[in-house]
Amino acid sequence: MLRTLVVLVALMVTGCGETVPDPGSDKSLADRSARILLLGDSMMAVNRLGGGAVADVIEDALGKEVIDRSAIGARYFFGIPLTAQYKEGDWDWVVLNGGGNDLLFGCGCRRCDRTLDRLVSADGRKGAIPSFMAKIRKSGAKVVYVGYLRNPGVQTPIKSCGPAGNELDRRLALMSGFDAGVTFLPMSDLVPFGDRSFHGVDLIHPSVKGSRGIGQRIAALIAQDG
Repeated sequence: MLRTLVVLVALMVTGCGETVPDPGSDKSLADRSARILLLGDSMMAVNRLGGGAVADVIEDALGKEVIDRSAIGARYFFGIPLTAQYKEGDWDWVVLNGGGNDLLFGCGCRRCDRTLDRLVSADGRKGAIPSFMAKIRKSGAKVVYVGYLRNPGVQTPIKSCGPAGNELDRRLALMSGFDAGVTFLPMSDLVPFGDRSFHGVDLIHPSVKGSRGIGQRIAALIAQDG
């Protein structure tokens, strides 16, 4: 049953396949004035077609261009890794999420201790994510690591991912405490209990309203920093 569920969710999540925007057509090559880079998986990438993705919301809120290299299906340990989305540049901010697809497809959101440890250790100091943060921070950019939305009070195809997601949030919060230039920004409290309007019909990906809520919270954090 769980295997069938994971396959069904995989079809929904990876609809366009696991891809990274083509560097040859990346607008960051054309516009060197952009100072915000956004990476991540489908939580960031959905609603792009209608101009309602998280990056679009941040742009509108701050009046600053955001280079969006997020990709549906991205994860750390499969195919083209999420880390391949990163492009060196004179960034002020790198905003990203990630790890959820590794938990869903790597361990089915059950018995995920090993996958969690590979992502970020229990003390927040080691793993693929802290190593990636260290690489980004060497450039001088500040980092916002964004947590995942939840569906409180709503039964969803990925409800079993809640405990692993909570543990990932806990570890990411610890990680951010070791570097003042890295902020973990949770989204676990964004959706009111029983409210389905922040998610699309699959109850997995953000709706336009959900992307707006995520983007506004990120923009507010960046604006606070000046």
